[in-house]
Amino acid sequence: MILLTTSRRPTKAIRTFCRDLSHTIPNTLRINRGKLSLEGVAEKALEVNAEKVLIVERWKGGPGKIQFFNVSEKGLRLIPPLIYLKRVKLQREFPEAKPKGRGIKSLALAVSRSLSVEVKKLEDALSKFFGIQIVSYEESVKGYDALMQIMPEQQGFLAVTFRLIPEMVEVGPRIGISHLIWEVDNEG
Repeated sequence: MILLTTSRRPTKAIRTFCRDLSHTIPNTLRINRGKLSLEGVAEKALEVNAEKVLIVERWKGGPGKIQFFNVSEKGLRLIPPLIYLKRVKLQREFPEAKPKGRGIKSLALAVSRSLSVEVKKLEDALSKFFGIQIVSYEESVKGYDALMQIMPEQQGFLAVTFRLIPEMVEVGPRIGISHLIWEVDNEG
C-alpha cells in the first residue's frame, strides 16, 4: 500500500490533486497531514501497513514537487526521482467525466514510443514504485481498468496522463513535469 499526503500547508488545489491521484492509482491511501512531521508520517505509514509514501509539496499555491519514499522502522528514505511539476490538470477539468460507480482497481503503464533515456528511466521508476506492469499499448486493453502514460510535450517537457480502458478517454489528472532529479540526498 502507498500512503499519499501533502506538505504541511496544502492549498485546495493540492488537496484536490491528491484526491484525484488516490482515485486513479490503486492501493493508495490518502491522509491529511496536518502538523505531522516526516517522522509522524513514517509512523502513520507503519500503522496502516504502507510500504511507501508519496508526498506532494507546495509551490506558489499549487502542486510543485512530488517526492517518493520507502518506509522502514528507521523512518522514511527518499528514493529517486524528485519530480518538479510544471502544471497539473485536475480530473474536474476533463470534459469526459469518469462514469459514476466505476472505480479504478487495476492500472498499467503504457511503454512510451519515445527513445529518450530519461523517459525509460521514469517509466521504470514509476512502475517499481506503484507496483504496476509496463505493457504495450495493445496489451493495455486486456485486464486493466486504466492506463498511465508518459508523453513528451513541447520544449522537452513531459506529461503523465491517465486513460480509462477500453474507451482510452483521458480522465486525469494530467501531471506536467518540468524536470526530474535522479540523485537524492537522504541526509537531514
